[in-house]
Amino acid sequence: MGRPRVHEIEVESMRRLRARRDLSHLPPLTRAVTERIVHSAADFRYADELAMDEAALAGAWDALESGAPIVADSRMVAAGVTSTEVYVPLAEPEVPALAEEWGTTRSAAAVRLAAAKAGPGAVWVVGNAPTALEAVLVHAEAPALVVGLPVGFVGAVESKAALRESGLPAVSNTSELGGSAVAAGCVNALLYIDRSHKEGAHQ
Repeated sequence: MGRPRVHEIEVESMRRLRARRDLSHLPPLTRAVTERIVHSAADFRYADELAMDEAALAGAWDALESGAPIVADSRMVAAGVTSTEVYVPLAEPEVPALAEEWGTTRSAAAVRLAAAKAGPGAVWVVGNAPTALEAVLVHAEAPALVVGLPVGFVGAVESKAALRESGLPAVSNTSELGGSAVAAGCVNALLYIDRSHKEGAHQ
C-alpha cells in the first residue's frame, strides 16, 4: 500500500498541535491516531477520552497494508478517507427494503448486508449512526478493527461502551463526541503512517 504525501499545511498544523499538547508518551500508532483525531476536530478533549490498544492498531495497520476492505457507515466517512477506496453499503439500492423487512434502521440493515460481502478481516468505520455500530457488533465477522466514533445524544455513548465491552479490536471514545470527520481521521492515521513510524520513530 503506497503511503500518501502529507501537505505542508498539515505538517504545520501538526507542529502547532504538538506544541500545545505533548503526546509523545503514547505508543506510535496510538499517538498517530490520537493526533489525527484531535487534528480532525480541532478538539483536545479527544486526547483524554479515546480508548484503543496499540496491538489492535498494529493488527489493523497490517490488515490495511495487505489490502483489507474498509466499510463505512456513511458517505461522509468515506469522503474523508483520502487515499483509498471505501465501501459504503448504505448506498446499495436494496437497503431501504431490507430495513423494512428486518424492522431496523437503514444504517443497521446496510451493515448486516455488508457483513456477508466484506467477510472476515475488514476494517469497519462508524462515525454517524449508533445503530450501525450496534449492527457491526452483531454481524461483522472477525473484524481487523472497528472504529466506533458515532456522534449524538441517543445511543452513541451506549454503543461505544458496548464496543469496548465486546473485546473486539477497536477505537472508541467515552462521550457523545464523534462524527464522520474524526472516524475518517482515525483511518487516515493508519493509512498515512509508514512502517518505520509504526515501529517507533515518530514524525
